[in-house]
Amino acid sequence: MANVNTANVNTANVNTANVNNLKPITTLLVANRGEIARRIMRTAKEMGISTVAIYADGDAQAPFVTEADSAIALGGRTSAETYLDVSKVLDACKRSGADAVHPGYGFLSENADFARAISDAGVSWIGPTPDVISAMGDKLSAKKLMEAADVPTLPAIQITPETDLVRAANEIGYPVLVKASAGGGGRGMRVVEKEADLQDSVDSAKREAGSSFGDDTVFLEKWLDSSRHVEIQIIGDKHGNLVHCFERECSIQRRHQKIIEEAPSPAVSPEIREAMCNAALKAALSLGYSSAGTVEFLLSDSEFYFLEVNARLQVEHPITEAIIGKDLVREQIRIAEGETLSFSQDDLEINGHAIEARLCAEDPNNDFLPSPGPVIIWQPSTQGMARFDSGVESGSVIAVEFDPMIAKVIVHAPTRREATARLARILETTQIQGLTTNRDFLVTTLRHRAFLAGDTTTDFIERISPARTREVTSDDLAEASIAVAIESQARNRATARVLKTMPSGWRNTILPFEIIDFQHLNEDCHVEYRSRRDGKFRVRIGDSPDELLVTPYTCGNGLVDIDIDGRRVRYEVDRQGMQWYVHGSSGDLQITELPRYPVSGVDEMAGGLTAPMPGAVLATEVNSGDKVSKGDLLLILEAMKMEHRITAPMNGIVSQLHVATGDQVENGQLLVTLNQEDE
Repeated sequence: MANVNTANVNTANVNTANVNNLKPITTLLVANRGEIARRIMRTAKEMGISTVAIYADGDAQAPFVTEADSAIALGGRTSAETYLDVSKVLDACKRSGADAVHPGYGFLSENADFARAISDAGVSWIGPTPDVISAMGDKLSAKKLMEAADVPTLPAIQITPETDLVRAANEIGYPVLVKASAGGGGRGMRVVEKEADLQDSVDSAKREAGSSFGDDTVFLEKWLDSSRHVEIQIIGDKHGNLVHCFERECSIQRRHQKIIEEAPSPAVSPEIREAMCNAALKAALSLGYSSAGTVEFLLSDSEFYFLEVNARLQVEHPITEAIIGKDLVREQIRIAEGETLSFSQDDLEINGHAIEARLCAEDPNNDFLPSPGPVIIWQPSTQGMARFDSGVESGSVIAVEFDPMIAKVIVHAPTRREATARLARILETTQIQGLTTNRDFLVTTLRHRAFLAGDTTTDFIERISPARTREVTSDDLAEASIAVAIESQARNRATARVLKTMPSGWRNTILPFEIIDFQHLNEDCHVEYRSRRDGKFRVRIGDSPDELLVTPYTCGNGLVDIDIDGRRVRYEVDRQGMQWYVHGSSGDLQITELPRYPVSGVDEMAGGLTAPMPGAVLATEVNSGDKVSKGDLLLILEAMKMEHRITAPMNGIVSQLHVATGDQVENGQLLVTLNQEDE
């Protein structure tokens, strides 16, 4: 464990503000989008502050825009054209008459020039000073600061045009991490195991960093395969008062991006906590840090190593708010107004346990690739107390241009085990339909014995490999299909041109069973049903001659409450065309009603490689007629600020390249036709 000198760390809230120097905020512009914009606005409105949203073209109807007191269009669709365009955001601030700007996280939150321009315009900047942002934005300089504070750091070398990459990587020792100097959120990071992958990883990280942060500076850092990602929340005012708010563990990650965070860490002892918190405070005090920020560490056994300082509010700040009972955004706003912290270090203690899960539009079965699209149904669970920080409502669209996060779900409970169980159940019973998400993966992770035991290192997903989706059994599908069939029958009867007083099933002759076929993924479900004069149904599933007795209690209005041979089940059901969205006690199902008669299809083109997601063609590496080997890079797609490499699945000849650099492509669009090379 690091030996940190704490003698000069003063965290007592003893300095007070001069009321004559206070600068009350009346109108706040949020220079961000989605859930964080809504979250900031919520606190601002509670404080009596008017809110202003800015938005890209695709966000015009987004909840954060419609909920703001006013909104200004930036014009454009991409990050670079909108939320990263300093001149546009500055102009929006001027037009709105805002007297303060909160940048949230990402985008321009750690852009020192932007923060300085806001301050120079006489507008209050809600965040650390531009000088602090600049100092912490250079992660190598931040490392030197921590070394001066006696905190161990991992070996690192900045990459410049003159850098000998091979020599630098060998000096550090493989594996190495290519890491963006600016920004955060896992963007611009690549783990390199061998020299052959080094140059491509550096190039890819630079492109991603430039796209996400407007700064493509990267460096090499030693990579620890199995460690814990632990960070310390700090917050200080402009009067020299500074406190830590204990630690968060954020080790459950994919693509170096956090998806489950918790506070406190199950692996941090009181001794390690004290050392890490004091180290973070010493560094912050040396900077004269004000507002909220986070000092991040890697924890390996009892040794910890400095990673970086995020001079902004973190995505996972709600779990800290939960365990200390404070609103960090409220404190940020008060600090910007010139107030002192409303609490001292002695006022803070860890209360219970909090866990946050990031619900994202992505496909865990396809390497967690983004899965943008419309949110057909969004209904947060009511089966327990939870905080939902979400940027969507039913009808929202997760756009390809931005981060795929749908919502953050936060649970606070007396113990870690109770918080974990409650969060898993709340996720399971939240209705999210219309697009592929990581919800089932989050649930299986939270319920895995390794997670419950606190075995949560940064290689958890690769090492433990929790199930990517929940298993949908034949019985699950059959039960859901029966519910849909009964719901469909009730809806059809409600619109049928018959006497409404005539009971369902009444007829002079015995008619054959009605037939309806469904499909979920690659599994079919054949349902036959016939209504009885008493309103009940006889139902057969598949090829079975056995009949089930189904008693409907409620159906026809989207709520299905039925008894199937003595087992009572309830579902929420919605229909969009031939798609049925079914929500039950174990989660969501999307099932397709198959047409009554065959429909001619179109065969896929042999050798055709299609886009796994909507996005933009970032680069093409081959031309028509090129000979390629299995694994060769063909082209690079960019979507939701991430890169995806399309590689050759076999040896062959490029018959045709169907796209060019800069093209926008849809999911499933043909990219390359590859003819297999004769043996």
